Amino acid sequence: MFVLGVTGGIGTGKSTVSGILRDRGLLVLDADQISRDVTDVGGIANEEIAEVFGNRSIRNGALDRKYISTIVFNDKTKLDLLSAIIHKYVLKFIADQLEKERQKGTKCVVLDVPIPVEKGFVDKCNQIWVVTCDTAVKLVRLVDRGMTLDDAKRRIAMQMTDEEYLNIGDHEINNSGTLDELKARVEELILSQLHERGIRI
Repeated sequence: MFVLGVTGGIGTGKSTVSGILRDRGLLVLDADQISRDVTDVGGIANEEIAEVFGNRSIRNGALDRKYISTIVFNDKTKLDLLSAIIHKYVLKFIADQLEKERQKGTKCVVLDVPIPVEKGFVDKCNQIWVVTCDTAVKLVRLVDRGMTLDDAKRRIAMQMTDEEYLNIGDHEINNSGTLDELKARVEELILSQLHERGIRI
């Protein structure tokens, strides 16, 4: 089974790339969605989060995202701690799903992961596509999503740089242009990397 990793920083359009691959018929395991599931009502990560960040961090059985963001997005140590807790459960889910798909004989699975940790992501992937874009474009996208400019800058500053992402990737997808340009670049990689391996989508 060929495991394709898709990663990139906030505002790059990583999820759009994964969406294109999903629309072409590939199974996408979305780490962001899984992280929401494990911190939703009754989520398996909530008990440990409450132990570390206090009972106030869980509200009505789910992670209180508004409250927790006021804590972690001003303190990288606390952000790393929260991420480590959630990632542990996310990566376990991904590993279990990959094994199920392998047993089913699935040809290709996509891992959509924003933080490319070595154990549980990089070591699971046969190839990694990194989605990048200009910082100015990221800022516009994040502000369009409802963030203030200062919040957007802070979020970007706390993440890996595009260069750091590219150091662990095999192919770059620059998404500073139009959606059509993005689709064309993804199509190039589908043809050169997936079709060449017998993965017809």
